[in-house]
Amino acid sequence: MASDYSVGFEPADRLAQDRDSLRRRFWIKLKQVVTKLPFTEDLLAAYYCAFDKETPRHVQAALAGALAYFVLPFDFIPDMMPVLGFTDDAAVLATAIRLVAAHIKPEHREAARAALKRGIEGES
Repeated sequence: MASDYSVGFEPADRLAQDRDSLRRRFWIKLKQVVTKLPFTEDLLAAYYCAFDKETPRHVQAALAGALAYFVLPFDFIPDMMPVLGFTDDAAVLATAIRLVAAHIKPEHREAARAALKRGIEGES
């Protein structure tokens, strides 16, 4: 139904289902804002969990939805706003992580730390 979506706004659920686009857009956005995010390690751990083939589908879906919300340029609080810009992204991510915390393995957190240590410029 056309009224469900505004022109210029891509629904997060559609982006979450397009895994290749979500991956590509995730790294583009992360590279743009990494210095402004206090929750980068959690975001990366969620990313690695969401794309882990051993992660159950329902967990992948929950995390992909949270990652899609992070990636989309239009959200509740615009990311360009100083201090407040990423609070809604952090809240969505924190909620998703809380719901699926048992599935975010030490390997996902180690991969997140390793990506941060080597710098995300080489990631994609």
